Amino acid sequence: METTGRPSNGFLSALSADDYELIRPYLRAIDLPHDAVLVEAGETLKRAYFPHRGVISLVVKLAKGEHVQVAMIGRDSLLGTLSTMGDASALNTAVVLVPGVASVMDLDRLRVAADQSSSLRTLLTRHGLAVYAQVQQTAGCNAAHPVESRLSRCLLHTHDLSGDYRLLLTQEAMAQMIGARRNSVSLVANTLQQANFIHYSRGHIQILNLDGLRQTACECYATVKAQYDRLLGQR
Repeated sequence: METTGRPSNGFLSALSADDYELIRPYLRAIDLPHDAVLVEAGETLKRAYFPHRGVISLVVKLAKGEHVQVAMIGRDSLLGTLSTMGDASALNTAVVLVPGVASVMDLDRLRVAADQSSSLRTLLTRHGLAVYAQVQQTAGCNAAHPVESRLSRCLLHTHDLSGDYRLLLTQEAMAQMIGARRNSVSLVANTLQQANFIHYSRGHIQILNLDGLRQTACECYATVKAQYDRLLGQR
């Protein structure tokens, strides 16, 4: 499989020509199958992932078996920023939420390239800060906002990251996304469907009305988007 073109991933497209040449020879393309676990919390992350299509979910697993999503990474960024700059031990589990394609490279190679270029290090830092901003906002959102607003936020964000109006999301996946119980997700999904914002059937979601979802979502969607705009200037 040939390496996917540079422009379709936000991080790769933001690199200068010189920085891109530092990593280009080591990039290769892989599929991102649905539900594939890329790394478990506590394991050493060995590769950096640059999605071109698809969405990676960062998940915290709790002692009683609950799984809660804390951030998503898609075509705008990469998995592995913080590991490149420090400890390669994964802080959370990374699993493919929406299938797609990504460029990958060994994390050691990316670390060497970052050591050679201050501008590459700066971009990695800004992407790491953007993900941190998303984690921080997600924590506040899940603690304070109603389920309907949280689900609308996550559907909008998933659409932005994947570029697709059709999403394969089970009730269990959506419950993880918003830190809620499956029965609550079912009720809210039905409410959004009755409002003609989405069509939902057996894990298949079609987004019908983005403006309606934006009006239903809490301020966290716009806040995270503004942080990405400020830090990366690409959304």
